Amino acid sequence: MPFGRNIPAQALHPHPGHREAIARIQWCVDQHQMGVITGEVGAGKTVAVRAALARLEASRHQVIYIADPTIGMRGIQSQIVTALGGTPAFYSGVLAHQTASLLAGELDERARLPVVVIDEAHLLGNTDLESLRMLTNAGLDTGSHFALLLIGQPTLRRRLKLAVLAALDQRVSTRYAITGMDLAETGAYIGHHLKYAGRSDTLFSDDAIAAIHQGSRGHPRAINNLAVAALIATYAADKAIVDLSAAQSAITENSE
Repeated sequence: MPFGRNIPAQALHPHPGHREAIARIQWCVDQHQMGVITGEVGAGKTVAVRAALARLEASRHQVIYIADPTIGMRGIQSQIVTALGGTPAFYSGVLAHQTASLLAGELDERARLPVVVIDEAHLLGNTDLESLRMLTNAGLDTGSHFALLLIGQPTLRRRLKLAVLAALDQRVSTRYAITGMDLAETGAYIGHHLKYAGRSDTLFSDDAIAAIHQGSRGHPRAINNLAVAALIATYAADKAIVDLSAAQSAITENSE
């Protein structure tokens, strides 16, 4: 399937925004720092994180992925403790200390850097964000024992500029906002995915690509959805090329 979600990380289309996000994430991990990656829904944030993490040596890194931050700070700490082989403590104060100790021990004793990734981080409350800052502060500013990546929608970037979160904002070492691809990048993206599926000749007309680009605003997930719908419309019409009418049909179908 050319536009499916199961494409291996190494086969993903390396458009400029994707490459830049990967570079920022890798720097953040290498330096044991906190990074913030933001973008609209479907912009490719999680895909970029997946591609960056796939390049890490498993023997030297322990990735801890938090998919749902609405579990609160206690839930996040419990997942970290469990991932590092511990049993979460009952009392919150003890759990916070336990989390910091296990993160430090993973690096100091096992020589494996914990990489904590919190997806949908815009859903975190201010208290939870402040608790994360305190967790990074365990080393008394002598250096963090783990890397922290906050992945979320643009509201996260704006919230970090609030006065109440100023201390956390100052700890963010790298941040990047993934934007939509331009028309040329959208065309290259579609071509790359078709080639991955084994189709190297022209399958989408230029005006179909332009329509898909406009309808998706250059966001990968929307491009995938529209491209699949356009392929189905083309097959149903017994045509060999995805033309403008098929692309428009896909846009109409996905907007209903």
